[in-house]
Amino acid sequence: MNAQQLLQEISDYCRQTGLAESTFGRRAVNDGKLAARLRNGGRITTDTLDRIHGFMAAHPASGERPAIITRGRDLRTVTQPAPAAAATAHDPQRNFRFFDNRQKYLLFVNTCSEKWEVAHRVSEELAHLHPRPPAVRIFDAGVGDGSVLSRVMRATHDRFTHMPFYIVGKEISLEDVRLSLQKMSDRFFEHPATVLVLTNLAYSDAPWLAVKSLNAASSLVWHELPLAGNSAHRFEQQIIALEPFLAQNWKAGVSARTGNPVYDRPVVLVIYREDHRFLLDPIIPRPGGTRADYDLVIASQPYRARASLDFKAKRVIGPLARALGPGGRLIAIHSHGHDPGMEIIQRVWPDDNPFIHNRHQILKAVKQELGPAGRDLNFNAYADNRSLFRYEMHTLPSEISESIGTSTLFAAWNAAIYVAQVEDDRVAEVAADGRYIEATRAVLRERGGLWFFDESYVISRRRA
Repeated sequence: MNAQQLLQEISDYCRQTGLAESTFGRRAVNDGKLAARLRNGGRITTDTLDRIHGFMAAHPASGERPAIITRGRDLRTVTQPAPAAAATAHDPQRNFRFFDNRQKYLLFVNTCSEKWEVAHRVSEELAHLHPRPPAVRIFDAGVGDGSVLSRVMRATHDRFTHMPFYIVGKEISLEDVRLSLQKMSDRFFEHPATVLVLTNLAYSDAPWLAVKSLNAASSLVWHELPLAGNSAHRFEQQIIALEPFLAQNWKAGVSARTGNPVYDRPVVLVIYREDHRFLLDPIIPRPGGTRADYDLVIASQPYRARASLDFKAKRVIGPLARALGPGGRLIAIHSHGHDPGMEIIQRVWPDDNPFIHNRHQILKAVKQELGPAGRDLNFNAYADNRSLFRYEMHTLPSEISESIGTSTLFAAWNAAIYVAQVEDDRVAEVAADGRYIEATRAVLRERGGLWFFDESYVISRRRA
C-alpha cells in the first residue's frame, strides 16, 4: 500500500466517523500529525500501518460510533448516531468546482466586467515594481481564459517596453489553456522578448516549475515551442498546432479526497520567439527547476470562498508569497459580497453567506503560516477605498425597466450564483418554483442594474 492509498483510507474513515484527521492520528498511533506527514512525503513502518488498521477495525465506522467528550480531566464515552451517508453530497467543497462550471463561467466572463476591473487593479501595482536583470518576472496563479493576463501583459509592455518578460501561468483546465493561448500571438508580436510558460502544477510547485513528488516528477512532460517567423498570423498558426499535444497531455481529474481538480500528468509548456532565442537564453527555464523571485504575482480568485482559512493560507497564498523576489508584490483578489448580487442570493437563501473570510483574517493566517520566513514581507490590507473595487453586469440603458427581458434575468441570476459559488444541487432545488426569477427581477429594478464587489490585498517583499 502506498501513502496515497493509506491517506484515502484515513480520509474516508474520518469522514464517516466525524473524526478530525489529527484526532484520528492521536488515537490510532499517538501522532496527531500523521496525515500531514504522509502528505508531505513521510513514511511509516509496517508496525504503524498495522496499528492504524487495527484501530479502524476496533472502531468501525458503520452503525453506532463512540465519541469522546473532554471535560477537564474527565473523559467519558457517549454514543452518537453515525452521520448520514448523504452528508458529503452537500459538501460545497465537493459540489462546486469554481472554474470547472464551464457554461456558468463563460456566460459570467462575457456578461460582466470583472476581468477588465481585475486587470486594471493589477496594473496599478506595476508602478511599484523595480525589476532586476535579466527580465521582468510575473506569475499568474490562475490564468483562466487569459483575459486578465493578456491585459496585464499589454500594460507591462507599456511601462517596461524594452525589458524581456518571463511570464509563468498556472492553469489546470484544458479549455482555459486553449482560450489563453488564443490571445497570445499578438503579445509575442508586440513584445518579442517574451518567454511564456504555462503549467498545470500545484501552487506549491508551479512558481519553481519543479515537482516535489518523485512519482509525479518522473512523468513530467516538458515541451518547448520556439515560434518561427515574425508575424502574429504565423505565431497563431503554430500555437493552434499545439492542440493535439494539449489534448493528449493536459488532462485533469477530481481528487477523491478533496473534490478539487488534479492533473493527470504534470506539464510545463515553454513558448518564445526563435529569432530572440539568443537574447532570451538566460531567461528560458530548463527542466530540473528554476528560481522563482517574481516581481509580480497575480492571485485572482485563487481559492473557493467557502474553503477553510487554513487551506487559503497554507496551500495557496503562503507558497505564492514565498515565490516573491526582492521588491516583489503579490496582489490577491477575491469576492467580497455586500452587493446586489448577494442580495439576490439572500432573497432565495436568507442565511447563506459564502464570503466567510475577509482580507484581514487571511493576511493574519498567512503571516502565522510563514512564521520566520515572513519577516521581510509587508502585509498590506489597505483601507476599503483602495482595497475594494466594483464591477458590473453589462446591460443597455433600456434593459432595466418595468419589463426586464428573460435573457437579462437569466444572465443576472447566473452571475449571482456563480460569484456566490452556489452548488448545483441547491440551484436545482429552487429552479422549479420560479422564485429565483422574481428575486432577480426585484433586485435589478430596485438597484437599476447589477454589480459586485471584489476585495484585494497585497503582500510585498522588502527590497534588498
